[in-house]
Amino acid sequence: MKSYQSLKKEGDIDDDCSSSHMTIVKPKLFYLLFLSLISCSFILAAHLFTSSPTFSLLYSIRFEDDEKLASEADENASSGNTVFNGTISCDRHFERSDVCNMTGDVRTDPSSSSIIVYGTKFNGSWSGDGGGVIQSEKIRPYTRKPMRTIMVTIDELELVVKVRNSAVNHRCDVRHDSPGLFFSTGGYTGNLFHEFADGIVPLYMTSRRYNGKVVFVILEYHHWWFSFYDEIVAHLSDYEVIDFRRDTRTHCFPGAVVGLRAHDDLQIDPALTDDNTTIRDFRDFLDRAYAPRIKEIFEEEQHPDYPAEKSEKPKLVIMARNDSRKILNQDDLIKMAEEIGFDVSVLRPNRKTGLARMYKILNSSDALIGVHGAALTHFLFLRPGAAFIQIVPIGIDWAAETYFEQPAIKMGMKYMSYYIVANESTLIDKYDENDPVFTDTLSVNRKGWEYTQQIYLDPQNVRLNLGRFRQPLLRAYYYALRKLNGSSNVDS
Repeated sequence: MKSYQSLKKEGDIDDDCSSSHMTIVKPKLFYLLFLSLISCSFILAAHLFTSSPTFSLLYSIRFEDDEKLASEADENASSGNTVFNGTISCDRHFERSDVCNMTGDVRTDPSSSSIIVYGTKFNGSWSGDGGGVIQSEKIRPYTRKPMRTIMVTIDELELVVKVRNSAVNHRCDVRHDSPGLFFSTGGYTGNLFHEFADGIVPLYMTSRRYNGKVVFVILEYHHWWFSFYDEIVAHLSDYEVIDFRRDTRTHCFPGAVVGLRAHDDLQIDPALTDDNTTIRDFRDFLDRAYAPRIKEIFEEEQHPDYPAEKSEKPKLVIMARNDSRKILNQDDLIKMAEEIGFDVSVLRPNRKTGLARMYKILNSSDALIGVHGAALTHFLFLRPGAAFIQIVPIGIDWAAETYFEQPAIKMGMKYMSYYIVANESTLIDKYDENDPVFTDTLSVNRKGWEYTQQIYLDPQNVRLNLGRFRQPLLRAYYYALRKLNGSSNVDS
């Protein structure tokens, strides 16, 4: 009875069990353990020989037609690389833009505004939807993330990770050997400043590491944009550009980057790049991109002495505006600059001029003058060390400093700001000199961009006080002259 009492205390036998039942306790227990072992073996075998989604959380999935991809994933794993095939990794902590990297078998699906990656390894939890979806991310690939009113106009893409065997019904019409880079040319495209600040400079930063072996896939594609920036695009990618919306074929890539990395406007922060890239590197890139076309232009103009011989006079370019913020006494400014000793050219840029011709003119110039506006983005075409005078109208000091002064200084320009006063602005014809429009411009700016545009940007023109403006112009002249003469003390 001792053994019975001990079993009873352990709760294994009911109170009405007799001692005769004690003789079959051990054989029955052994039989149950044996059956349990057999059952577990069948369950484990089912997992080992099937591609259960739950099992994929712990073990890599292998498919007979994916041996190569699986091998690449294993190489990544063995080398310590934590990015596996069939994954999406999004960096959303930058203020200007989101960027997502997709690794594995990437395929486009324009009809659903999606990009799908099929892979061989998956990490993390899976809340599958029955269609083999492992992960989903959404992104608007444009570099003005804080500006909601413009971002809602940008096409949104859904990035999806799916299990490999769900790719069988998703055909591949065009297979690429290089990764795809997806971005939008919508938003503020049409404004030269934004085309460079939001598009070209970020595109350079994001794509340069591929050395041309990357395919550009563009949302909100504009034919004129591609024609206008043809030389730049051709030096960043060796392949034809793909129009994501109009090209409905399924394009397949070995990987993809969605979105462009952007720093401050017209700037590159070397601390945020892998190889200390600067805006000066971007300027060197422009030299390489436009050199072939500029040579053609010289030949078309029948200049046998390419490159042109240096002029004895410093070359000054005045960037003329076609709408608001015009220099009303521009003819007098030209006359004064010529009297000082400049060889003066006036540029009125438009889309028909072509960037290569603009680059040719500015790249050979020694100084640039212009009123704040998008056209001053052409300062990027000046050689580092050239003089640059920005004429700043009333009420837009902050924009002048942020958008052109800071980038120009980092580009290595001899930069000067000329802040006009009340009697140099046509606003004096509408407002009293003691009006807050003149005395407290920040209070107007704080009301929002629309107020700034309606009061300071759109209606304002400039009448330069030539006696006052002569001083910075003389500084620019003597600076440029010393550079032409090879002086080692040009800043004095």
